[in-house]
Amino acid sequence: MTRFSFTLSATDGKARTGVISTPRGEIRTPAFMPVGTAATVKAMMPESVRETGADILLGNTYHLMLRPTAERIDRLGGLHRFMNWDRPILTDSGGFQVMSLADLRKLTEKGVTFRSHVDGSKHELTPERSMEIQRLLGSDIVMCFDECPALPADRKRIEESMRLSMRWAARSRDAFGDRPGHALFGIQQGGLEQDLRAESAKALTDIGFEGYAIGGLAVGEGQEAMFACLDYAPDQLPQDRPRYLMGVGKPDDIVGAVKRGVDMMDCVLPSRSGRTGQAWTRRGQVNIKNARHADDPRPLDEDCTCPACRNYSRAYLHHVFRAQEMISGMLLTWHNLHYYQQIMAGMRAAIAEGSFADWETRFHATRAEGDIPPL
Repeated sequence: MTRFSFTLSATDGKARTGVISTPRGEIRTPAFMPVGTAATVKAMMPESVRETGADILLGNTYHLMLRPTAERIDRLGGLHRFMNWDRPILTDSGGFQVMSLADLRKLTEKGVTFRSHVDGSKHELTPERSMEIQRLLGSDIVMCFDECPALPADRKRIEESMRLSMRWAARSRDAFGDRPGHALFGIQQGGLEQDLRAESAKALTDIGFEGYAIGGLAVGEGQEAMFACLDYAPDQLPQDRPRYLMGVGKPDDIVGAVKRGVDMMDCVLPSRSGRTGQAWTRRGQVNIKNARHADDPRPLDEDCTCPACRNYSRAYLHHVFRAQEMISGMLLTWHNLHYYQQIMAGMRAAIAEGSFADWETRFHATRAEGDIPPL
Protein backbone atom coordinates (compact mmCIF):
# COMPACT_ATOMS: atom_id res chain seq x y z
CA MET A 1 0.00 0.00 0.00
CA THR A 2 1.18 3.53 -0.75
CA ARG A 3 2.26 5.17 2.45
CA PHE A 4 1.89 8.89 3.13
CA SER A 5 4.94 10.76 1.84
CA PHE A 6 6.04 14.20 0.67
CA THR A 7 8.57 14.84 -2.09
CA LEU A 8 9.89 18.30 -2.94
CA SER A 9 10.70 18.59 -6.63
CA ALA A 10 11.80 22.25 -6.92
CA THR A 11 12.24 25.43 -4.93
CA ASP A 12 12.47 29.04 -6.09
CA GLY A 13 13.42 31.37 -3.25
CA LYS A 14 11.27 30.09 -0.40
CA ALA A 15 8.48 28.93 -2.75
CA ARG A 16 8.29 25.13 -3.12
CA THR A 17 6.59 22.66 -5.40
CA GLY A 18 6.24 18.94 -4.87
CA VAL A 19 3.88 16.02 -4.38
CA ILE A 20 2.15 14.55 -1.35
CA SER A 21 1.51 10.85 -2.01
CA THR A 22 -1.40 9.10 -0.29
CA PRO A 23 -3.15 5.76 -0.89
CA ARG A 24 -6.02 7.71 -2.48
CA GLY A 25 -3.90 9.65 -4.92
CA GLU A 26 -1.33 12.39 -5.28
CA ILE A 27 -1.71 16.00 -4.14
CA ARG A 28 0.30 18.48 -6.21
CA THR A 29 1.75 21.29 -4.09
CA PRO A 30 1.27 24.14 -3.63
CA ALA A 31 -2.31 22.91 -3.25
CA PHE A 32 -5.57 24.74 -2.67
CA MET A 33 -8.20 22.64 -0.88
CA PRO A 34 -11.86 23.55 -1.50
CA VAL A 35 -13.90 23.38 1.70
CA GLY A 36 -16.61 20.71 1.82
CA THR A 37 -18.02 21.73 5.19
CA ALA A 38 -20.93 19.28 5.56
CA ALA A 39 -19.66 16.59 3.15
CA THR A 40 -20.32 18.85 0.15
CA VAL A 41 -18.64 21.77 -1.55
CA LYS A 42 -21.71 23.98 -1.66
CA ALA A 43 -23.33 24.34 -5.12
CA MET A 44 -20.91 21.83 -6.69
CA MET A 45 -20.96 18.15 -7.66
CA PRO A 46 -17.81 16.27 -6.56
CA GLU A 47 -17.00 15.49 -10.21
CA SER A 48 -17.15 19.22 -10.99
CA VAL A 49 -14.81 20.03 -8.10
CA ARG A 50 -12.33 17.52 -9.49
CA GLU A 51 -12.66 19.08 -12.96
CA THR A 52 -11.51 22.42 -11.57
CA GLY A 53 -8.19 20.74 -10.73
CA ALA A 54 -8.64 20.01 -7.01
CA ASP A 55 -6.63 17.03 -5.74
CA ILE A 56 -7.98 17.12 -2.18
CA LEU A 57 -11.01 18.44 -0.27
CA LEU A 58 -11.47 19.56 3.31
CA GLY A 59 -14.27 18.32 5.58
CA ASN A 60 -15.34 19.82 8.91
CA THR A 61 -15.21 17.61 12.00
CA TYR A 62 -17.43 19.94 14.04
CA HIS A 63 -20.24 20.09 11.47
CA LEU A 64 -20.13 16.37 10.61
CA MET A 65 -20.06 15.24 14.26
CA LEU A 66 -23.28 17.19 14.86
CA ARG A 67 -24.99 16.25 11.61
CA PRO A 68 -25.29 13.50 10.38
CA THR A 69 -22.76 12.25 13.05
CA ALA A 70 -19.45 10.49 12.48
CA GLU A 71 -20.93 7.20 13.65
CA ARG A 72 -23.59 7.32 10.91
CA ILE A 73 -21.02 8.19 8.23
CA ASP A 74 -18.86 5.28 9.41
CA ARG A 75 -21.81 2.86 9.20
CA LEU A 76 -22.44 4.07 5.65
CA GLY A 77 -18.88 3.31 4.56
CA GLY A 78 -16.91 6.43 5.50
CA LEU A 79 -16.81 10.01 4.26
CA HIS A 80 -15.31 9.29 0.83
CA ARG A 81 -18.11 6.90 -0.13
CA PHE A 82 -20.75 9.01 1.61
CA MET A 83 -19.97 12.12 -0.45
CA ASN A 84 -18.76 10.33 -3.62
CA TRP A 85 -15.21 11.72 -3.53
CA ASP A 86 -12.58 9.01 -4.00
CA ARG A 87 -9.53 11.23 -3.64
CA PRO A 88 -7.80 12.51 -0.49
CA ILE A 89 -9.76 14.33 2.21
CA LEU A 90 -8.33 16.43 5.04
CA THR A 91 -10.50 16.95 8.11
CA ASP A 92 -9.95 19.79 10.54
CA SER A 93 -10.08 19.00 14.25
CA GLY A 94 -13.19 20.98 15.21
CA GLY A 95 -11.26 23.38 17.43
CA PHE A 96 -11.72 26.49 15.30
CA GLN A 97 -15.47 25.93 14.82
CA VAL A 98 -15.95 25.41 18.55
CA MET A 99 -14.27 28.80 19.04
CA SER A 100 -16.30 30.58 16.38
CA LEU A 101 -19.71 28.85 16.28
CA ALA A 102 -20.57 26.98 19.46
CA ASP A 103 -22.67 28.48 22.25
CA LEU A 104 -21.84 28.38 25.95
CA ARG A 105 -18.49 26.69 25.55
CA LYS A 106 -16.37 25.77 28.56
CA LEU A 107 -12.65 25.18 28.16
CA THR A 108 -10.68 22.91 30.53
CA GLU A 109 -7.42 20.96 30.37
CA LYS A 110 -9.42 17.92 29.26
CA GLY A 111 -11.14 19.60 26.30
CA VAL A 112 -14.15 21.73 25.44
CA THR A 113 -17.80 21.25 26.32
CA PHE A 114 -20.25 23.23 24.25
CA ARG A 115 -23.80 23.47 23.03
CA SER A 116 -24.49 22.78 19.36
CA HIS A 117 -25.35 25.81 17.23
CA VAL A 118 -27.78 23.49 15.37
CA ASP A 119 -30.09 22.27 18.15
CA GLY A 120 -28.56 23.29 21.49
CA SER A 121 -27.53 19.71 22.39
CA LYS A 122 -24.51 19.37 24.68
CA HIS A 123 -21.24 17.87 23.44
CA GLU A 124 -17.68 17.35 24.60
CA LEU A 125 -14.72 17.55 22.27
CA THR A 126 -11.31 16.39 23.50
CA PRO A 127 -8.14 15.45 21.61
CA GLU A 128 -9.13 11.80 22.00
CA ARG A 129 -12.70 12.35 20.79
CA SER A 130 -11.51 14.47 17.84
CA MET A 131 -9.16 11.65 16.77
CA GLU A 132 -12.00 9.13 17.12
CA ILE A 133 -14.39 11.23 15.00
CA GLN A 134 -11.78 11.73 12.28
CA ARG A 135 -11.00 7.98 12.29
CA LEU A 136 -14.73 7.22 11.87
CA LEU A 137 -14.88 9.69 8.97
CA GLY A 138 -11.89 7.94 7.39
CA SER A 139 -10.05 11.10 6.34
CA ASP A 140 -6.57 10.78 4.86
CA ILE A 141 -5.08 13.79 6.66
CA VAL A 142 -6.16 14.31 10.26
CA MET A 143 -5.58 17.52 12.21
CA CYS A 144 -4.60 17.70 15.87
CA PHE A 145 -7.18 19.12 18.25
CA ASP A 146 -6.11 22.62 19.21
CA GLU A 147 -7.38 25.82 20.74
CA CYS A 148 -7.21 28.98 18.66
CA PRO A 149 -7.77 32.35 20.33
CA ALA A 150 -9.12 35.14 18.14
CA LEU A 151 -6.68 37.97 17.50
CA PRO A 152 -5.99 40.47 18.85
CA ALA A 153 -5.37 38.81 22.21
CA ASP A 154 -2.85 39.65 24.92
CA ARG A 155 0.43 37.75 25.05
CA LYS A 156 -0.42 35.86 28.23
CA ARG A 157 -3.63 34.51 26.69
CA ILE A 158 -1.80 33.49 23.48
CA GLU A 159 0.99 31.82 25.48
CA GLU A 160 -1.39 29.81 27.68
CA SER A 161 -3.49 28.81 24.68
CA MET A 162 -0.43 27.71 22.65
CA ARG A 163 0.92 25.56 25.51
CA LEU A 164 -2.48 23.96 26.03
CA SER A 165 -2.59 23.21 22.29
CA MET A 166 0.86 21.59 22.51
CA ARG A 167 -0.31 19.33 25.36
CA TRP A 168 -3.36 18.49 23.28
CA ALA A 169 -1.07 17.79 20.28
CA ALA A 170 0.77 15.14 22.31
CA ARG A 171 -2.56 13.59 23.35
CA SER A 172 -3.77 13.71 19.72
CA ARG A 173 -0.61 11.88 18.59
CA ASP A 174 -1.14 9.17 21.25
CA ALA A 175 -4.83 8.78 20.41
CA PHE A 176 -4.20 8.71 16.65
CA GLY A 177 -2.26 5.47 17.03
CA ASP A 178 -0.73 3.52 14.16
CA ARG A 179 -2.71 4.13 10.95
CA PRO A 180 -0.60 3.33 7.87
CA GLY A 181 -1.53 5.45 4.86
CA HIS A 182 -3.13 8.13 7.06
CA ALA A 183 -1.32 11.25 8.28
CA LEU A 184 -1.61 13.39 11.41
CA PHE A 185 -0.64 17.07 11.16
CA GLY A 186 0.40 19.16 14.16
CA ILE A 187 -0.71 22.79 14.35
CA GLN A 188 1.71 25.58 15.22
CA GLN A 189 0.21 28.33 17.37
CA GLY A 190 1.60 31.44 19.06
CA GLY A 191 -0.26 34.35 17.54
CA LEU A 192 2.06 36.98 16.08
CA GLU A 193 4.82 36.32 18.65
CA GLN A 194 7.94 34.93 16.97
CA ASP A 195 9.34 33.32 20.13
CA LEU A 196 6.03 31.60 20.94
CA ARG A 197 5.80 30.31 17.35
CA ALA A 198 9.35 28.92 17.73
CA GLU A 199 8.45 27.26 21.04
CA SER A 200 5.35 25.74 19.45
CA ALA A 201 7.32 24.49 16.41
CA LYS A 202 9.89 22.81 18.65
CA ALA A 203 7.19 21.14 20.78
CA LEU A 204 5.49 19.78 17.65
CA THR A 205 8.74 18.62 16.04
CA ASP A 206 9.70 16.80 19.26
CA ILE A 207 6.36 14.93 19.14
CA GLY A 208 6.76 14.26 15.40
CA PHE A 209 4.06 14.61 12.73
CA GLU A 210 3.63 13.74 9.05
CA GLY A 211 2.93 17.41 8.29
CA TYR A 212 2.67 20.74 10.07
CA ALA A 213 0.03 23.44 9.92
CA ILE A 214 0.35 27.13 10.70
CA GLY A 215 -2.74 27.91 12.75
CA GLY A 216 -4.11 31.04 14.36
CA LEU A 217 -3.73 33.34 11.35
CA ALA A 218 -6.41 34.87 9.11
CA VAL A 219 -8.41 35.46 12.29
CA GLY A 220 -8.58 39.24 12.10
CA GLU A 221 -4.95 40.37 12.20
CA GLY A 222 -4.83 41.71 8.61
CA GLN A 223 -2.64 40.75 5.65
CA GLU A 224 0.42 42.81 6.63
CA ALA A 225 0.62 41.19 10.07
CA MET A 226 -0.04 37.74 8.61
CA PHE A 227 2.75 38.10 6.03
CA ALA A 228 5.12 39.39 8.73
CA CYS A 229 4.42 36.19 10.69
CA LEU A 230 4.81 34.03 7.56
CA ASP A 231 8.21 35.62 6.96
CA TYR A 232 9.49 33.34 9.76
CA ALA A 233 6.80 30.80 10.77
CA PRO A 234 7.20 28.30 7.87
CA ASP A 235 11.01 28.35 8.34
CA GLN A 236 10.53 27.21 11.95
CA LEU A 237 8.89 23.97 10.73
CA PRO A 238 10.66 20.92 9.24
CA GLN A 239 11.78 21.38 5.62
CA ASP A 240 10.91 17.82 4.61
CA ARG A 241 7.22 17.88 5.61
CA PRO A 242 4.22 19.67 4.07
CA ARG A 243 3.30 23.04 5.59
CA TYR A 244 -0.36 23.94 5.64
CA LEU A 245 -1.64 27.48 6.25
CA MET A 246 -5.15 27.09 7.63
CA GLY A 247 -8.09 29.18 6.41
CA VAL A 248 -6.35 31.32 3.76
CA GLY A 249 -7.47 33.12 1.73
CA LYS A 250 -7.87 35.73 -1.02
CA PRO A 251 -5.82 35.18 -4.19
CA ASP A 252 -3.08 37.63 -3.16
CA ASP A 253 -2.96 36.03 0.34
CA ILE A 254 -2.35 32.66 -1.29
CA VAL A 255 0.40 33.93 -3.59
CA GLY A 256 2.09 35.70 -0.67
CA ALA A 257 1.90 32.55 1.45
CA VAL A 258 3.42 30.34 -1.26
CA LYS A 259 6.19 32.92 -1.75
CA ARG A 260 7.00 32.45 1.95
CA GLY A 261 7.19 28.64 1.85
CA VAL A 262 3.62 27.38 2.36
CA ASP A 263 2.51 24.18 0.55
CA MET A 264 -1.21 23.84 1.30
CA MET A 265 -4.15 26.18 1.94
CA ASP A 266 -7.92 26.05 2.30
CA CYS A 267 -10.64 28.67 2.35
CA VAL A 268 -14.42 28.97 2.02
CA LEU A 269 -13.98 32.20 0.07
CA PRO A 270 -14.30 30.98 -3.56
CA SER A 271 -17.49 29.03 -2.84
CA ARG A 272 -19.01 31.56 -0.41
CA SER A 273 -18.27 34.44 -2.80
CA GLY A 274 -19.84 32.52 -5.67
CA ARG A 275 -23.11 32.24 -3.79
CA THR A 276 -23.17 35.99 -3.07
CA GLY A 277 -22.52 37.15 -6.64
CA GLN A 278 -18.77 37.76 -6.32
CA ALA A 279 -16.46 36.39 -9.01
CA TRP A 280 -12.69 36.31 -8.60
CA THR A 281 -10.87 36.86 -11.89
CA ARG A 282 -7.33 37.55 -13.09
CA ARG A 283 -8.28 41.24 -13.15
CA GLY A 284 -9.64 41.30 -9.61
CA GLN A 285 -13.14 40.94 -8.23
CA VAL A 286 -16.32 41.27 -10.29
CA ASN A 287 -19.62 41.97 -8.53
CA ILE A 288 -22.10 40.37 -10.92
CA LYS A 289 -25.11 41.99 -9.24
CA ASN A 290 -24.03 45.44 -10.46
CA ALA A 291 -26.33 46.93 -13.13
CA ARG A 292 -23.39 47.52 -15.50
CA HIS A 293 -23.48 43.79 -16.41
CA ALA A 294 -27.20 43.65 -17.35
CA ASP A 295 -26.63 44.13 -21.11
CA ASP A 296 -23.07 42.81 -21.35
CA PRO A 297 -22.76 39.86 -23.78
CA ARG A 298 -19.08 39.25 -22.89
CA PRO A 299 -17.88 36.46 -20.58
CA LEU A 300 -16.61 37.10 -17.04
CA ASP A 301 -13.08 36.39 -18.29
CA GLU A 302 -12.45 35.74 -21.98
CA ASP A 303 -9.33 33.66 -21.21
CA CYS A 304 -11.05 31.41 -18.65
CA THR A 305 -12.13 27.90 -19.74
CA CYS A 306 -14.67 27.22 -16.96
CA PRO A 307 -18.32 26.59 -17.98
CA ALA A 308 -19.47 29.99 -16.65
CA CYS A 309 -17.03 31.82 -18.94
CA ARG A 310 -17.20 29.40 -21.87
CA ASN A 311 -20.99 29.20 -22.17
CA TYR A 312 -22.61 32.21 -20.49
CA SER A 313 -22.51 35.99 -20.69
CA ARG A 314 -22.18 38.50 -17.89
CA ALA A 315 -25.76 39.52 -18.73
CA TYR A 316 -27.00 35.98 -18.08
CA LEU A 317 -25.01 35.63 -14.86
CA HIS A 318 -26.38 38.99 -13.71
CA HIS A 319 -29.93 37.91 -14.55
CA VAL A 320 -29.84 34.55 -12.74
CA PHE A 321 -28.27 36.13 -9.67
CA ARG A 322 -30.96 38.84 -9.56
CA ALA A 323 -33.66 36.21 -10.12
CA GLN A 324 -32.18 34.12 -7.26
CA GLU A 325 -31.83 31.08 -9.50
CA MET A 326 -29.73 28.20 -8.16
CA ILE A 327 -27.61 28.07 -11.31
CA SER A 328 -26.12 31.43 -10.30
CA GLY A 329 -24.28 30.02 -7.29
CA MET A 330 -23.34 26.90 -9.24
CA LEU A 331 -21.73 28.77 -12.15
CA LEU A 332 -19.96 31.41 -10.07
CA THR A 333 -18.64 28.85 -7.57
CA TRP A 334 -17.32 26.70 -10.43
CA HIS A 335 -15.63 29.76 -11.93
CA ASN A 336 -14.06 30.81 -8.62
CA LEU A 337 -12.75 27.33 -7.80
CA HIS A 338 -11.42 27.00 -11.35
CA TYR A 339 -9.63 30.35 -11.04
CA TYR A 340 -8.08 29.39 -7.69
CA GLN A 341 -6.79 26.13 -9.18
CA GLN A 342 -5.39 28.06 -12.17
CA ILE A 343 -3.42 30.19 -9.70
CA MET A 344 -2.01 27.04 -8.07
CA ALA A 345 -1.12 25.46 -11.43
CA GLY A 346 0.56 28.69 -12.53
CA MET A 347 2.65 28.85 -9.37
CA ARG A 348 3.64 25.16 -9.57
CA ALA A 349 4.86 25.63 -13.15
CA ALA A 350 6.68 28.89 -12.34
CA ILE A 351 8.47 27.41 -9.32
CA ALA A 352 9.53 24.38 -11.38
CA GLU A 353 10.92 26.72 -14.07
CA GLY A 354 12.60 29.06 -11.56
CA SER A 355 10.46 31.98 -12.76
CA PHE A 356 8.26 32.55 -9.71
CA ALA A 357 9.23 36.23 -9.29
CA ASP A 358 8.24 36.99 -12.91
CA TRP A 359 4.98 35.07 -12.51
CA GLU A 360 4.16 36.98 -9.31
CA THR A 361 4.89 40.35 -10.97
CA ARG A 362 2.50 39.52 -13.83
CA PHE A 363 -0.14 38.25 -11.37
CA HIS A 364 -0.17 41.54 -9.44
CA ALA A 365 0.06 43.71 -12.58
CA THR A 366 -2.97 42.02 -14.20
CA ARG A 367 -5.02 42.34 -11.00
CA ALA A 368 -4.08 46.03 -10.75
CA GLU A 369 -5.60 46.68 -14.21
CA GLY A 370 -9.07 46.11 -12.77
CA ASP A 371 -12.11 44.75 -14.57
CA ILE A 372 -12.71 45.32 -18.28
CA PRO A 373 -14.36 48.69 -19.02
CA PRO A 374 -18.19 48.70 -19.25
CA LEU A 375 -19.70 48.65 -22.74
